[in-house]
Parts: sequence; C-alpha cells; structure tokens
Amino acid sequence: MEQRIEGFLDFLRVEKRVSGNTVAAYRNDLSQFIAFVTEEAARRGLGAEWSSVDRSMITEYILDLKERKYAPATVARKVAAVKSLFGFLVGDGAVEQDPLEGMASPRVKQGLPKPLSVAEVDALLEQTARSSMPEAKRDRAMLELLYASGMRVSEMVSLNVADVNLQAGYVRCLGKGSKERVIPLHQQAVDAVRAYLKEARSRFPLARDEQALFLNQRGKRLTRQGFWLILRGYARAADIQSEVTPHTLRHSFATHMLHRGMPLRNVQELLGHASISTTQVYTQVPGDYVRREYDKAHPRAK
Repeated sequence: MEQRIEGFLDFLRVEKRVSGNTVAAYRNDLSQFIAFVTEEAARRGLGAEWSSVDRSMITEYILDLKERKYAPATVARKVAAVKSLFGFLVGDGAVEQDPLEGMASPRVKQGLPKPLSVAEVDALLEQTARSSMPEAKRDRAMLELLYASGMRVSEMVSLNVADVNLQAGYVRCLGKGSKERVIPLHQQAVDAVRAYLKEARSRFPLARDEQALFLNQRGKRLTRQGFWLILRGYARAADIQSEVTPHTLRHSFATHMLHRGMPLRNVQELLGHASISTTQVYTQVPGDYVRREYDKAHPRAK
C-alpha cells in the first residue's frame, strides 16, 4: 500500500507540480489513513490491500477523525487527500472502483458547538419508548448513557458488560491514550442500562458469547457507524431541525453540566480532556441560550 502512495506523491510532484509542503501534508494525511485501514482490515479479517478498502471503511475513518476532535477543516482536508489518492488509483488500474464515488465531502462549519436543548434531549429519548423491541431498549440505554456521561461514541461502543457497575452507579471507560476514567451515572441512565441488560440483551443473537455491552442485530459489537445511523433516525423522528451527531450528545452533556453549576475542572475530568482549554469552549455558549433552555422548569434541568 505504501508503494502506491509513493507513486501518487511522485505523480503530484512531477505531473501536478505541487509544492513540497503540499506533498508533505499529503504524505502525513495518507500515512494516517493507511494506519487506520490496516487496523480496520485486520479487525475484519481482511488483508491490508487497496481492494479491501470499501465505502464503510472510509466512513469509519471519517467518524474516527471526528471522534478525535480534528477541526472540520482538517477533516475535510484529510478526506480530500484520500479522494485524490483513489482518483489516482483508479486511473492507474490499482483498483476497479472508487469507494468515495458520489460521497459528499465533509462540510466545514465554524463557530461554537451547538448543544441540544433539554426539551430536544427529552424528545430524542421519547422516541425509544415507541417500541417494545429489544433494539429500542438498547437504544434508550445508549442515549441515556451518552447524555449522562459525556463519553465519546467510540468509548461507548467499546464498552464491555463488565465495564458498567449498576449497583454502584458508574461506568469505566478507556479514553484517548488508553487512559481509563470512571464516570458516575444518574439514576435514569442506570435504570435504562439495567432494563436493557435484564430484558433485551439476551434476545440478540450470540449474546452469551459476546462481551460487548451494546450489540447489533447480528449479535456483534455495535460500531460507531451503526450508532450514527440509529441516532440520525431518532433525530428525524423527533423532528429536531439542527444536525444531530454522536458528538452532539457529548456537547450537550458538557454545556448542560457547566450551566447547572458543575465546576469546569470536574467537567474536564468527566470528558477526558487532556487540557482544560478544550473544555472551556463550552463556557462560551451564549447567555440567551442558557436563559431560554435552562430557566424552564423542566424536571431534567433541575
């Protein structure tokens, strides 16, 4: 795979006459991409070959970039590098079809994180109560857990059953840099996870043999991409007009906790931020948002 990238970089230098700095940037971005797809291919039991890279793998890569909190412009640049590479690989005959064909480029947005309001969070959660299927109980548990803990979605889907202590009311997760943190859970989240474990998880295939907390319909560990699709469906059903991504619940948790009086340092620890400056962005949400959404006499906001 590295040999093909070197051929692509030579093409940029010789044929396209791009600058040395641009070539260096492409090299860095594509090295990161190769590291990701090599690991993902191994996880799927595939060989590390360009023919193994499909659309779902690239979607997982984009989600991984977003979970690592790269700036939108950086994500867009990295995806553009991958698009250019596959355009070259198709032209060179290394792959038959471009897996990014027709895929929209990530949108570059500016400004502060936009959290959901308390009412929107409730509307999202209410959608899971409209079904008695085991998937609905799983989804309720996931949404409650994310909103109660502020975990990254990658951390949540990596949880095993043993990582949640419902009796003591906490979850243990592994964050960036393999740093472990323990996050306390409020009773609503505990109840939702308990209901899922007691009434629904055993109804998924292979549940007894799988250690993952949250399972997909095949009884395997749910992926970030799978959760994103689930969340998007509930957001549409709840008629939430703003864009809702897995990271939106993390934004909402942080913003709501700060404006309910939790010290900034505590929120930093719960989120697993290495630097408090990363957490401080949540203190900049406009005051009119706070007054409009938190002065409502809503049970969840008290």
